[in-house]
Amino acid sequence: MAATTQDIFGDAAGAQPATPGSYGEAPRGYRLPAATRLGPVRLQIGDLARSLAFYEQVLGLRVVERDPARAVLAAHGDDAPVVELDERPGARAMSPRGRLGLYHFAILLPDRPSLGRFVRHLAEIGARAGAGDHLVSEALYLQDPDGLGIEVYADRPRSTWQRLGRELMIATDPVDVPDLVRAGGDAPWTGMPAGTVIGHVHLHVGDLAQGSAFFSDALGFDRITWRYPGALFLGAGGYHHHLGTNTWAGGAARPPAADDARLLEWTIELPQAEDVAAAARSLVGAGYPAEATADGAVVTRDPWGSAIRLRAPAASRGDARREG
Repeated sequence: MAATTQDIFGDAAGAQPATPGSYGEAPRGYRLPAATRLGPVRLQIGDLARSLAFYEQVLGLRVVERDPARAVLAAHGDDAPVVELDERPGARAMSPRGRLGLYHFAILLPDRPSLGRFVRHLAEIGARAGAGDHLVSEALYLQDPDGLGIEVYADRPRSTWQRLGRELMIATDPVDVPDLVRAGGDAPWTGMPAGTVIGHVHLHVGDLAQGSAFFSDALGFDRITWRYPGALFLGAGGYHHHLGTNTWAGGAARPPAADDARLLEWTIELPQAEDVAAAARSLVGAGYPAEATADGAVVTRDPWGSAIRLRAPAASRGDARREG
């Protein structure tokens, strides 16, 4: 659902620079560390070969691990996983409406010129994409062969972000595509560049208040933007959002079935093993699951069944096990 700056904020009278600490609402209890980042997303798809053609040729990712029913993809010049594809032959394509769970996952490019080159690449291969200027970022929107939503975006400098009161201003205005392409310069598109990561995940949920109770009060994200119609954006460390939630799928929406193309899991990366343990205690204290895994991670599920993996760097997990 697109809502412009005028739709949400009117003439934005009183807008001020969004300096560190001047915006957002912290949770009442546990708060995720400022250094929180997202890790890879794991997707269930219906045909691995078909999906790889899209993720490699259109998105510009590359395979770093592969077996007959699974592939892990990363950027060029960077082995950090971005997307994992798990094949379930014949999985049904994602319904455009009526399903909870994934709205889109968002691939964050390191800079605006990279996004400009990606725009030119899409034009050259004849791929169609939507676009939105979100004030804090500029974004393109695509769907993979199974109908799973994908955003590819670049952030605007934080010095340009604005707030109204404690709310960070996020909207959907038209993108100046010619200017974006000019920013890409003459360099050719050579695939997703090093430094490309998952920037955020956006989910269809059944209720925003219930989502806030889980994602903010229990899991520890700050509430960042709440005036966008039917949506709530949450983040850590002052980021515009690591997570978007919305109710746009409708009141009758249901979780995806086991044989649907879907988001299987998304990952939150925390600085230390102690942070993972603290988040798990907060979740359990609020009545939500927090299952420890053999590698030191914790897996929880939101109220609509989407799995979230919380983990720390391998060195931190190893240190914690040796200390224990």
